Amino acid sequence: MGFDYDLFVIGGGSGGVRAGRLAAEAGARVGLAEEDRMGGTCVIRGCVPKKMMVYASSVRVALEDARGYGWDIPEGRFDWPRFQAQMLAEVDRLEGIYRTNLGRAGVEIFDARATVADPHSVELSTGQRFSAKHILVAVGGAPFKPDLPGIEHAITSNEIFHLDMLPRRALVVGGGYIACEFACVLNGMGVAVTQFYRGEQILRGFDGEMRGHLAEAMR
Repeated sequence: MGFDYDLFVIGGGSGGVRAGRLAAEAGARVGLAEEDRMGGTCVIRGCVPKKMMVYASSVRVALEDARGYGWDIPEGRFDWPRFQAQMLAEVDRLEGIYRTNLGRAGVEIFDARATVADPHSVELSTGQRFSAKHILVAVGGAPFKPDLPGIEHAITSNEIFHLDMLPRRALVVGGGYIACEFACVLNGMGVAVTQFYRGEQILRGFDGEMRGHLAEAMR
């Protein structure tokens, strides 16, 4: 039986992109479908933009320290729209590199949602259907929002990079490392932050002494 592709990848995150590119470079006929943006959590809504926010938020502390070393530095103001534009431009640049590398390797990209129709077929939201000897499902995960009254007013770590403006106050619900990171980042940018956690201490599963020191430092 002939197939349209040797490998069809569903998902354009780090795993799907690398698997598709390496397979194509080895001579396989590869198709890849992604319904959102190429690069996945790390590039689009995780590591890259988050680290840029971490660096931006740390400048305030550096300026405060500099005054203690004799530097005459006036009070500054954090410009969220200006920073956000630069952050999102970097995300766009990296996504472009992902797409370029896939294209150079010979991967055929479909900007569409794909579902597995049977063991050797995928259907796209465009109405197209393709057969493949192998199908790799690399769709990743998504933040969970519980069904609670008022949940429509909440955002997740996906949406925080696209705020029109920084809030004056923010409530961070959770005590994992992502919650703690964003609590500190927002605080560093001048937001008054409150963090709620149902457990006795943040960062469950991490070293106990470190958890205590970090909790005190965050206060």
